[in-house]
Amino acid sequence: MPEFQIRLAADDLVFSAAHFLVGGRSGCESLHGHDYRVVLEAFGPLDENRCVLDFLAARDALKTVLAALDHRVLLPEKHERLQLRMLENRIELSCGERSWSLPAADCRLLPIADTSCELLAEYICRRLLETLSTAGRGRKNLTLKIEVSEGSGCSAACRLP
Repeated sequence: MPEFQIRLAADDLVFSAAHFLVGGRSGCESLHGHDYRVVLEAFGPLDENRCVLDFLAARDALKTVLAALDHRVLLPEKHERLQLRMLENRIELSCGERSWSLPAADCRLLPIADTSCELLAEYICRRLLETLSTAGRGRKNLTLKIEVSEGSGCSAACRLP
């Protein structure tokens, strides 16, 4: 049985966000931002409409996922060295000797261990699968691959069934 593939790589599949990586044993990068570009590939057999996945439904679902990240500070909830404290209207966080206090409305807490491109790709892929399923567009035998680029020539991908 053949496997088919679609690919979505459009100029509007982007989001801008700030983040930092917790590096090495003690350090954290400085808070900085990227204009991330996202590419979606879907693999699987054809459905009853002879499509792997409806292009428009996939694009709209992905744009919904990306909109939740756009113009936010991305914070990993699961990093063992990052201390997060939710206050009334702000989030206080610390890592080693560094600390920040940020408006809660400007942040997006993510259930990941760090905000690397690899883990952002996995997060987006899982959220996209959930969004498609909720919209009745999820299917068995469908594999999604999300590639996240944070700059020219720098990208990472995650592929999930």
